Amino acid sequence: MYQTISTQLENSSLIITINRPDKMNALNQMVMAELALAIDEVYSNAAIKSAIITGAGEKAFVAGADISEFLKLSPKEGEELAKKGHVIFHRIENSPKPIIAAVNGFALGGGCELAMACHFRIASENARFGQPEVNLGLIPGYGGTQRLTQLIGKGKAIELMMTGDMIDAADALKWGLVNHVTSLAELLPKAKGLLEKIHAKAPLAIARVVKCANAALDKDQDGFETEVKEFAACFATKDLQEGASAFIEKRRPNFKGE
Repeated sequence: MYQTISTQLENSSLIITINRPDKMNALNQMVMAELALAIDEVYSNAAIKSAIITGAGEKAFVAGADISEFLKLSPKEGEELAKKGHVIFHRIENSPKPIIAAVNGFALGGGCELAMACHFRIASENARFGQPEVNLGLIPGYGGTQRLTQLIGKGKAIELMMTGDMIDAADALKWGLVNHVTSLAELLPKAKGLLEKIHAKAPLAIARVVKCANAALDKDQDGFETEVKEFAACFATKDLQEGASAFIEKRRPNFKGE
């Protein structure tokens, strides 16, 4: 079905692998188009409860964009390219189902932006993060200037984007860019384990957590008001009745997303 990515459904999690190891899994237009299709599947397929995005091989998650595609772009074409990237990454960020980035090596440029669009990130010890676009006379174009600033703060984000420097997994953890650092061998098992824990929770509540957390960073929304509305909406769900009953009865809840 795909030429530049692969997908595998395992225990209700869709593992999406950027599969161009000979190109360090660099993003090109085909990768972006196929990634968009895979994200559509996450949204539409009821058998999928979550997703993991990772890269093929042991060197790179996504080591940037395919620079050869940039050489002949006009400003208008550059704008269209950025807008397409924003749409895809926005859908990842706002997915009602959890999407984790399992960063297995270099996450540079568009790769760092892809990881940041996920709900949270787990990194292997050999992971490296950076936005080196200034080395090409560019800036991040897929939301990186915004998400990096939100995640690690303005001062550190501006320094990274101005210098083009990389940070290692330990600093990424210290700065709040990633949630966990593991060995390369334990990276996917760690991601899968976290998702199994999340799968046991109420799906509609999980989706509302995403919506409210994103509202906190959206200048066009009142995050507190969003929380009130989404909290209230939970009371119309069978999942709340099941969760409260299970708590009182001292048993595990059986949530159905209703």
